[in-house]
Amino acid sequence: YTAMALRNKAFGSAQEFVWGQDSSEYAVREGSSTVKVFKNFKEKKSFKPEFGAEGIFGGYLLGVRSVSGFALYDWENLELVRRIEIQPKHVYWSDSGELVALATEDSYYVLRYDAHAVQAAREDGGEAVTQDGVEEAFDVLGEVNESVKTGLWVGDCFIYTNSVNRINYYVGGEIVTVSHLDRTMYLLGYVAKDNRLYLGDKELNIVSYSLLLSVLEYQTAVMRGDFETADKVLPTVPTQYRTRVAHFLEKQGFKEQALAVSTDPEHKFELSLQLGNLKIATELAKEAGHAQKWRQLADLATSKGELDLAQECLHQAQDFGGLLLLATSAGNGEMVRKLAESADKAEKNNISFLAFMILGDLDKCLQILIDTDRLPEAAFFC
Repeated sequence: YTAMALRNKAFGSAQEFVWGQDSSEYAVREGSSTVKVFKNFKEKKSFKPEFGAEGIFGGYLLGVRSVSGFALYDWENLELVRRIEIQPKHVYWSDSGELVALATEDSYYVLRYDAHAVQAAREDGGEAVTQDGVEEAFDVLGEVNESVKTGLWVGDCFIYTNSVNRINYYVGGEIVTVSHLDRTMYLLGYVAKDNRLYLGDKELNIVSYSLLLSVLEYQTAVMRGDFETADKVLPTVPTQYRTRVAHFLEKQGFKEQALAVSTDPEHKFELSLQLGNLKIATELAKEAGHAQKWRQLADLATSKGELDLAQECLHQAQDFGGLLLLATSAGNGEMVRKLAESADKAEKNNISFLAFMILGDLDKCLQILIDTDRLPEAAFFC
């Protein structure tokens, strides 16, 4: 074991200190009006934000909070990128610099930064750049009414602890709860090789929670529309997590992929119905053997004009009313006769009577009335 030698590189007065995305760059706030930016430990530029500086935030862009809102500046030339009318307590940037979470007192916003749009607007000039910066610089991806205490990004997944002591992560508009905490804890970091998320408390206790990198990588690839990478990552996702991933895909509108990934028969059946996939839905209905599933499948088959399949489904579900409607609508006498006989065996007397009546088999109708002790009605047939 060798102790690390720490040497003094720079010093000075400051009320706040933040690092840039590049570790050689940082900024300090002096008072409520002046911000200084340093590069390689030498002062690069000093400026006074138009509305003052109550707080500064590091990351891909330099953030300055004032009484009127929040402004983001380019580290390179300190040009205003965008002014936003919120006052965040915390600002969390993803490693790629494409995503940022702005956490206020009781909610947080997830934004996507478009550096190319900013560059194009500056080159074009004119109305593209206003006094509030470049309007196309950020797209709002989501707003969540939760108070963020600590947070960090892993890929395109924003992991955070909230005011009610839960560990959640946000990805693609979906919020997933990792765990409920029994006390206030603070995120320390995520170690990818261990698939563990580490937290600490004020008593310096450290706790870790399992959070699979493969799941986060898959969700990140999906959010970026990179299904080639997603398909490569999928085999590394354990089977017990596949259905969770499938629900995520479904919420993003990728139902075909969700159907292929899901391992839950109930979920797969619902997806196959939504996609109109009769083949898979029929296989799952046969495996389940539930009348409700056969009815749902019958509705789908009818809507697609697959009347033979609809008939089979209604027979499996013993939905005699549905069979009668289908048979009479199709004008299928053979189907009506088959229904009449099966309903008679199942003692569904009303259906069997009506079916035989449609067929004109009055003798059979009379026999049903006699067998069910409906003699007054039977007298009409004599």
